[in-house]
Amino acid sequence: MSQTSQSRPHAKVVLGVSGGIAAYKACELLRQLTESGHDVTVVPTAAALQFVGAPTWAALSGKPVSTQVWDRVHEVPHVRIGQSADIVVIAPATADLLAKAAHGLADDLLTNTLLTARCPVVFAPAMHTEMWEHPATQANVETLRSRGAHVIEPAEGRLTGADTGKGRLPDPADIFAFVMHQLNGAERSLDLSGRRVVISAGGTREYLDPVRFLGNRSSGLQGYALASTAAARGAAVTLIAANVSLPDPDGVAVTHVETTAQLQEAVVAASRDADAVVMAAAPADFRPDHVSSAKIKKDDAGSVPHISLVQNPDILAGLVRDRIPGQIIVGFAAETGDETGGVLDHAKAKLARKGCDLLVVNDVSGGKVFGESENQAVILSTDGAQVSVPRASKAAISDAIWDHVVPRLRPID
Repeated sequence: MSQTSQSRPHAKVVLGVSGGIAAYKACELLRQLTESGHDVTVVPTAAALQFVGAPTWAALSGKPVSTQVWDRVHEVPHVRIGQSADIVVIAPATADLLAKAAHGLADDLLTNTLLTARCPVVFAPAMHTEMWEHPATQANVETLRSRGAHVIEPAEGRLTGADTGKGRLPDPADIFAFVMHQLNGAERSLDLSGRRVVISAGGTREYLDPVRFLGNRSSGLQGYALASTAAARGAAVTLIAANVSLPDPDGVAVTHVETTAQLQEAVVAASRDADAVVMAAAPADFRPDHVSSAKIKKDDAGSVPHISLVQNPDILAGLVRDRIPGQIIVGFAAETGDETGGVLDHAKAKLARKGCDLLVVNDVSGGKVFGESENQAVILSTDGAQVSVPRASKAAISDAIWDHVVPRLRPID
């Protein structure tokens, strides 16, 4: 039986932008929201317009923008905008904005909107590390969370100037994914609460010598999206990342590995008490039976070294064989068609061999999928179901995968 994953309903989104240099990144978040069909009203602060001007926000949203309650007074915007919103997102949320929100100050259109909103409110902080770690800011964050607001942990990395540390605005794609979870409703957005999941991502490397290796083109984007979406849905997430250059997802425990043997060791150890394991990583199928301790050099005669390969262990099959009762295991298949069969033919055969509960199939003919922000997939299950997930962001693909995992999970004791 084949079916298609349903799309999310469109929503009225208020995008608040406060006065930090990361305001320019909110333009990308706005683009993702509008391109997903949502009705977005941008409410900047006066300080935000020092970084990104009103014409930019108006052009990207298709609506006029204002910072004050005195514009279009007959429409009572300081009440109407918050009351009619399905979700309010503040990105970036500066230390000043967090303080005003925590203490109920309302001196402009955005802070008035926060007081009138009765929908989910999401803050995406961005500030220097010292400001984020200051006891006053942490107390304000705790106050907001205690009232039901969602405050996303800031990312770590390069800040303004030469500083590095915690305080970067989370990636707009991660904020977008979090917002989508909230729009799906509380029941779905926390349907992994109390669960522990293990996810692998990226591609392993098998070294020939200290310089060269056998590997593959997996970027880790899908695995990282799975980790972020699982965390947003309430799960405790362990991510095993093989040679991935992406920032670690917020709220996720990350272990970095290189080789297939290291990946196997880390995944097996992490999976011993997991409710679900998702093998999104692409382990190398083969490795050299000998690794040179020195760089293999060319010679003038043009000879080519002989490299003998041996098979790596099948991590997915081993997880299925040794899993604890009730554990759900999801595999991935990056397939191409050939003279022996099509993509789905090979994928169905793989599902039968591996014995996992679900298999997510990607058609990688011509190098599709690798490194792209969007994907499409087919989800196969052992009961014969076949669900097509149309092209969407990898966060949306991740949601579709978790939607199929959740009903299969054992009840929580």
